[in-house]
Amino acid sequence: MLPAQKQCRITRDGIRFLPVFTPFRQITEVPEYWMEDIRREDRVLDIGANIGAFCIRAAKKSRLVSAVEPVTTGLLDKNIALNGVNVRVFRAALGDGFPSETEWDGARSLTPTFRLRDLIEAAGGCDFLKCDCEGAEWTIHPQDFRGIRRIEMELHQPPIGGPPNPELLHFIAREYSFSIDRIPAYGPLGQMGILHAWRLSAD
Repeated sequence: MLPAQKQCRITRDGIRFLPVFTPFRQITEVPEYWMEDIRREDRVLDIGANIGAFCIRAAKKSRLVSAVEPVTTGLLDKNIALNGVNVRVFRAALGDGFPSETEWDGARSLTPTFRLRDLIEAAGGCDFLKCDCEGAEWTIHPQDFRGIRRIEMELHQPPIGGPPNPELLHFIAREYSFSIDRIPAYGPLGQMGILHAWRLSAD
């Protein structure tokens, strides 16, 4: 075992993370997301990857995983290498296509933003989408979900992000079977929910 591996943090399911101090939260467990049905041939897109908790686990199920992260990409890259998995990383954020300053627990980064359809194109397609982007989910155009079989997405209400997009919610209700786990968080976090969605029929 390499010296670096002896010192790393190891989760209950064997995922390794470097023990690096940062002023921002490092997410190492993601039990709120359902990923048991990721298929080997699925093209998985993880938007808001943080330090790799979802995409590293996904890469043990699928051989085609891409991660989008605007702030913590340096540590994300190292954790991916530490676990010996194949994940393509984009230093970017979901948004309207214009550069934007993204903030995570006080850490800030000026990064390019892309619409969901552009991120999907860069990743080579998407069958399984995980999205945790602090309110930017409401910028998604409903038609960008075309071709996506499964969605795991954190939904925010103000003050994080803008108001919910009714057009997006109506599209999901029409095209997907879904459930939402509500997370009652108040004060600075607002109120959140986790969307679990399965497409009703193929495009």
